[in-house]
Amino acid sequence: MFVPCDRGGGSASSDFKGFTLLMPAVSVGNVGQLAIDLVISTLDMTKVGYFYTDCLVPMVGNNPYATAEENSMELSINAEVYSLPLKKLVVLQIRSPFIKNKYRPFCQTLLSWVKSSKCARVVLLSSSHAYQRDDEQLLGTPLRYLLTPDLEKAVGGLMQELNWKEMEKVAAYPGINDTEKVLHIPGGGITKLLFTESCSKGIQMAVLLKFCSEGDNIPDAFALINYLNEWLQLIKSESNNSTDTSSQWKIPSSWRLLFGSGLPPALF
Repeated sequence: MFVPCDRGGGSASSDFKGFTLLMPAVSVGNVGQLAIDLVISTLDMTKVGYFYTDCLVPMVGNNPYATAEENSMELSINAEVYSLPLKKLVVLQIRSPFIKNKYRPFCQTLLSWVKSSKCARVVLLSSSHAYQRDDEQLLGTPLRYLLTPDLEKAVGGLMQELNWKEMEKVAAYPGINDTEKVLHIPGGGITKLLFTESCSKGIQMAVLLKFCSEGDNIPDAFALINYLNEWLQLIKSESNNSTDTSSQWKIPSSWRLLFGSGLPPALF
């Protein structure tokens, strides 16, 4: 459940009526989480609370978006909520993996909060294993989207104008029965479950994902957040004839340790 911060600086309640909830799936390459980091850091979003749950591995650390020594010692935990009322945007950042068999309870708790907080829609940033694509998915862009029926009515036409490619369904039994198609998102974590639950509960949800592999996934995060920005226009491109806003996203200070500390000079 959502627990608001005691200190001020944002919405002190769980009422985010008309807001867009932006969140990541804990998926291959942590691409969604990295993309959310860029949003929070660039828009200088205010932490308004945290999401209390027993479904995630507990963790605590320093402020990942520290800009000075004064705020570097603030603590952060596994699921925190940030808000930007000016853009009607609320962000849930997830920083640790799920505990085994806790996917479904988390989805139920999350969607219950979405309804009670009156969020207008949910946008889930995710990723999927590039090596498990079928022949059709190998063609064109590695970026895909999914819309629940309720959101399809509202923005389906816009997605067509943007020339976005919907996530293809794949054969349920390849080589045996190619007519029966199912949604398959390998490496996507809670993506498929959360999407199907949102469909059944009538919640407006969009899934934006990128096919990728484990490694240095910073370029994947930039590609995914630029993809999102084409739709939501979180930041404006400095160039009138370009949609690439990669240079305008602010990399958080915590990314300096993304691959650990450097090699000690004593080794050489």
